[in-house]
Amino acid sequence: MTELKECVVVDAIRSPLGRSGWKAAKKKGQLYYSTAHELASQALSTLVKRVQNKAPDFKPEMIEDVGWSVSAQFGEQGGNLGRIAILVADLPNQIAGWTVDRYCNAGLQAINSQAQAIMTGCGDIMVAGGCEFMSKYPLGSSILAEVKDGRKNKPHKKFIKKTIIMGLAAEKVAAKWKLKREELDEFSASSHRKAVKAMRDEEWYKKRICPLEVEEYDPKTDKKIRDENGKTKIKIVNKDETPRAVYLDNPEAAMEKIRSLKPRFQADGVVTAGNSSQISDGASAVMLMSREKAEELGLKPMVVIRSMAVSGSDPILMLEGPIPAQEKALARSGMEMSEMDIIEPNEAFASPVLAFAKHFEYDFMDPRVNPTGGAIALGHPIGNSGVLYFVEMIWELIHKNKRWGIETLCGGGGVGIATIVENEKKFKP
Repeated sequence: MTELKECVVVDAIRSPLGRSGWKAAKKKGQLYYSTAHELASQALSTLVKRVQNKAPDFKPEMIEDVGWSVSAQFGEQGGNLGRIAILVADLPNQIAGWTVDRYCNAGLQAINSQAQAIMTGCGDIMVAGGCEFMSKYPLGSSILAEVKDGRKNKPHKKFIKKTIIMGLAAEKVAAKWKLKREELDEFSASSHRKAVKAMRDEEWYKKRICPLEVEEYDPKTDKKIRDENGKTKIKIVNKDETPRAVYLDNPEAAMEKIRSLKPRFQADGVVTAGNSSQISDGASAVMLMSREKAEELGLKPMVVIRSMAVSGSDPILMLEGPIPAQEKALARSGMEMSEMDIIEPNEAFASPVLAFAKHFEYDFMDPRVNPTGGAIALGHPIGNSGVLYFVEMIWELIHKNKRWGIETLCGGGGVGIATIVENEKKFKP
């Protein structure tokens, strides 16, 4: 019988985030002219090269499997993007690949599933990653996609009856937990302030960023821009374009703006575009190893994965799913929320994040919560988010020399997920 192994993270990166350039957007974001294949493969290849640079004895063919998370799995994001990324990145053919969708939970699910494989002896080196190209495939695309042969999309009436759109769920959560509009707006402003501060701390910001090569196009004509030799020009994207610096540099003007926004989902509601997550494009990747393999290769762990959990919840109040998931993960680790040094809840909307604070009895503005900003400032590229904010959490644990972190995400239909990690303070960036 195989003994359970410890699973460690040896490197973690994310791409810069671009604003979605979907039809309703006023401006095409910085990644608009990329593709899902390019986002995923560049994140994957950069991660592999970074580990090679740190550990000369590491070979890409040692990777057993690549698990990738994507929500809208069709078009460029269909056909098993986990395997496609391997092929586009020119990695060895013997590396397997798979793709998962658990709505917003998908990225952390990819990490947890790969960790579980390592823990149970089904491989010593795994990669988990996530991608969402929302400029082309917005939320709900995979459900609403038309079938070319003319068949109509017919969701089951029980599904329709038992669920609502997330914006209305956010309103219901705000009402249940008696959250005020001012509280939601102030928390949202703080998300931007923290994200901008993190970006301006360039030494640490660059450690987790995977610059992307993107072909240059003329946004007016959508035609490629070519150099004197006729080759398409390439630009390097290396910074997020989503956080709004005005929240840090001119807070009075920023607060005046956010307070002026009208509710989006309910006329007398409190949920606005300003206290909801941004729609964005991006990709992230994490390399996991058994502790034994990491030691053999001379790699110090960034963090050790200590506990994980999933949960179902009321599909109407779907954004509350992380509460039981966090409770399970904490119970399995024998710890309390008060012991966590970083608390990383996904900011799908401000209302569930503040509901979690009320439930676990910490302050709305607790500095442990999303210390480098969250989805309200950076964005919520659905399948990417679980990996993206895992990357943010573990790099910040190292940056601030803290020990314990918990990440959690809510998901459509009422699902929640949570993972607890430990920084043993052995990693030297």
